[in-house]
This record gives sequence, structure tokens and C-alpha cells, in this order.
Amino acid sequence: MSETGGITVSQLNLIIAEAIRRDPRIRSVTVRGEISGFRHHLASGHWYFSMKDADSAISCVMFRQNTFHARIKPRDGDAVAATGYVDAYPKNGTYQLYVTGLRPDGTGDMYIRFEELKRRLNAEGLFDPARKRVLPMMPRKVAVVTSGSGAAWHDILNVSGMRCPSVPIVLIPVTVQGEKAAPEIAAGIRTACEKTDADVLIVARGGGSAEDLWCFNDEEVARAVATSRIPVVSGVGHEIDTTICDLAADVRASTPSNAAEIVFPDRKELRGRTGQIRLGLRRAAEAQLAAAWTEVRRCNIRLAAASPERRVGKLLSGSALEREKLNHAVRIRLDGAAAKLMNAGKELAGTAQRRTESAQMRILRIRERLEAINPMGVLERGYSLVTDRAGNILTGSQQARDAEDITVRFADGAVEAAVKKDGVRNN
Repeated sequence: MSETGGITVSQLNLIIAEAIRRDPRIRSVTVRGEISGFRHHLASGHWYFSMKDADSAISCVMFRQNTFHARIKPRDGDAVAATGYVDAYPKNGTYQLYVTGLRPDGTGDMYIRFEELKRRLNAEGLFDPARKRVLPMMPRKVAVVTSGSGAAWHDILNVSGMRCPSVPIVLIPVTVQGEKAAPEIAAGIRTACEKTDADVLIVARGGGSAEDLWCFNDEEVARAVATSRIPVVSGVGHEIDTTICDLAADVRASTPSNAAEIVFPDRKELRGRTGQIRLGLRRAAEAQLAAAWTEVRRCNIRLAAASPERRVGKLLSGSALEREKLNHAVRIRLDGAAAKLMNAGKELAGTAQRRTESAQMRILRIRERLEAINPMGVLERGYSLVTDRAGNILTGSQQARDAEDITVRFADGAVEAAVKKDGVRNN
């Protein structure tokens, strides 16, 4: 107690905590509600979230040793039944539900609406990967639809300034939380498409509970993203958050900073890629030039092979070869014919000689036979041949008497004589 009769803040918080702890109704209680703002603290392993119904919400914590026995790992929108106890934390005057057990309790209304809208838009093809566009490697201008006072805008400016400050950025400020947010976001997307010459559009918001991000699950926002003429990058919430806007966008980023990293190329990386592209272009040009020279050489070879001079030279060479072949064949034929002729001449000469010798032998034999019957031979032996005036041989004396004149032929000459009736008279 103070001197004025009052109590300190610490004393009040202790009194409240003791009152809560004495109430048996909340020392062991099962509470049904919908998960909101779920966060898994990686360092400690504890789960932090809220449970809500249509009218109220309560903060909850589930310590690491209890999470091992949980039947589910909750997500925003899940309807659950949480068993635990309520306690106050005197240091800051807050109370919360300390959850020791967690099980599913049907499906929350928010989750049902989310799934129904996702199913319907997916059936229409708004989430089809085939319609998603590729971002330019080096954007000329970037438009950003987000709150001008939010952390998302400052994160995007910081990342773009470090990576590629030369790319201009156009901010289209909108409300990113509450009932008016969805129409403003959709209108901002349309404004970016109609009134800027940006070639990339970032739709962004920092982290928050499922209720805070619910405006990005609006159908009007989804259709504005799907019909945008500019490729859209959605950077809404944290890594674990997935909205309808993320599904409809051309590229989903885990955070606003990640969206900026995707859109704005790093200067060092860009210089390296430029060098690689330059090297690739040089190699491609060299390869094409080498291929062109190869083709030129191949064409020259084909052209030389098809040139008239080459064809005429080839024909002349072939003609000379054929002429040489013909001359060679003629020489062979002539040599063969000459050899045959020579052989035939030799055979003919031999035949003629043999025939001549045979004829000579026959002539000799005939001569011998003629000599044997030659009257002159008889005359040389002392006989004479008597013929009349007509040259008829007279073989008897009576024939001699009957002839008026006779010729007596001796071996060394002839003598004419007149015949007397009583004897021969020398003429």
C-alpha cells in the first residue's frame, strides 16, 4: 500500500492473476474457435496465435513440449478445440490461454470462404501456369501498389536501392487492411496498367494476421491481377502466408523484400550476366563465322567440281587417256598381227621351200625319166634318127625308100639326103 492508500500497478496485476488462478472454471478448460495470426517461433519452438469467434478473440501460447503432442499444426482459419488454462502475466498485465492440447474442430468460416473462392477461380483458369508471363530481365520502370506508409514500401525501396537504383519506381498508394482495402487495391492495379508505362507491377503488404491479409483474398483483387496487362509480382505477408492474389499473380514472392529481389536485378550479377552474354555472343558469332567459312569452302569445292574448265579438262584428260588406251590396244593388235604375219611368212617360206624342193625333186625325177627316153641320148651312143620332110620318124627301110628326101639326125648335127631307089644318095 502507498501512503495515499492506493496500490501499485504490480500489486493490481498480482491481485488479478491470483483471482484468475482461484477460478476453477478456467484452470482446465476447452475452448473452441478459429486460429488467427499463427506464428511458429523457430528459436524456442513455441506456437503463438489467437483464437476468435464472431465477437471476441483471445491470445494463446502453446509451449514447445506441448506442441509435440498436438494432433495438428494449425493454420490461420482452422477451427480447433484447444485444451489448457488461463493465466495472467503480472509483468505486463495481460492474460492468455496456455494451450496444452489442440485438435481440429471442423473448418473455420474464413478457411471455407478462402477454399471456395480458390476452387471457383481455379476452375476459370485464373491460376493456370500457362497464362503466367515471364518477367523482363531488366525492367525499364516498376509500379508498386501498396501503402505509402507501410514497411513493405520501405523494404522495396531499400532493396531496389541496393540492387539497381537506376530503375525508376512509381508508387500507387492504397489501403492494405480493412473493408475499403480490396476495392482500392483493385483500382490501384488498374491505374498502374492504364496510367503508367511500367513493365512490372508489384502488389505488396507486410506480414499480419489472416484478418489483416484478408483483403488480398478478394475476388475483385484476383481478377484485377489476372487481367493486368503488366506482369504482376505478389509479395504479401510472410513465407507461410498464401493469398488468392499470390495464386493469380505471374510470380509469387515470399515477402515484399523478396518481391524486390525478384524484380530488380543485382548490379554485380547483371554485370556478370552481361559479361556472360557478351562472351556467349562472341562465341556464337565465331561459331557462325567458322560455319560460314566452312560452307564457303564447301561451296568453292562444289563450284570448282562443277566448273566448265574443270569438266573440259576432265574430258580432255579422259580423252587423252582413252586415246592412249586405244593406241596401246592398236599397238598390241599390230604387234600381234606382225608376229602372226611373221610366223605366217616363216611358215609360208618353209612351205614354199618344201614345195620347191619337192617340185625340184619331181623335176629331177622327170628329167631323169626324160633323159632316159631322150632320143638324143640314144644318138650320142652312135645311133641316128631318120625323119622325112614332114619330120616324121622313119622306122624302116621301106619308109625311107618311099620318102623322096630324108633327114638323118646324129648327136652332133643333121644331114639331109636324097633317096635313090637303089640306095641312099648323099645330098
